[in-house]
Amino acid sequence: MDSFSTVIRTASHEQHVEAETSTFMSDLLGGRLGVDAYARYTEQLWFVYEALEAEAGRLASDPVAGPFIRPPLFRRHALERDLAHLRGAGWRAGLSALPATRAYAERVRECARSWPGGYIAHHYTRYLGDLSGGQIIRDRAEKAWGFEKKGDGVRFYVFEEVGNPAAFKREYRELLDAVRADDLEKQRIVAECKKAFALNTGVFRALGEEFPLSA
Repeated sequence: MDSFSTVIRTASHEQHVEAETSTFMSDLLGGRLGVDAYARYTEQLWFVYEALEAEAGRLASDPVAGPFIRPPLFRRHALERDLAHLRGAGWRAGLSALPATRAYAERVRECARSWPGGYIAHHYTRYLGDLSGGQIIRDRAEKAWGFEKKGDGVRFYVFEEVGNPAAFKREYRELLDAVRADDLEKQRIVAECKKAFALNTGVFRALGEEFPLSA
């Protein structure tokens, strides 16, 4: 029988690919969009991570979600440094969430408040995704817009406190395998993973509408 981490990865593979290959992300990584599109994407990420991390302190003692609360993963402060670099010191004044982003952040907040298993689903799709695929985005952003390597503008993708990403991901998968949940609850967590990817894809779609490539 497959481990829970394998089940999650396999079940959400299709949605994962859809999110990664969205038109907006393809255009961004292909160098066809300007730095403003990158900055707008970074703003949307701030809303999602604000929702993920606002309740982290309270969840640290939760028997289900607690083991996943790892401060070395936290991204909000890195995002704020990036936004200050991209938008200037007054970045907060111009911050606005797309409706798709609001829906995503609200779902994360809802799970954080009332369903630890659902929170794990969002935690997994975000942090493990950014720890892996995020490195491709960082590399392209540094090359395209001249950000200092692993410096301001791309700090979100630099997990300075995660010494060995491969070992960390292995340990994370072990946490998933040991999650305190029965089979039905595990099925619900897998379904929420799929929902998380769909919400993320919705944000990409909205960004694609805001930054269409002129035909």
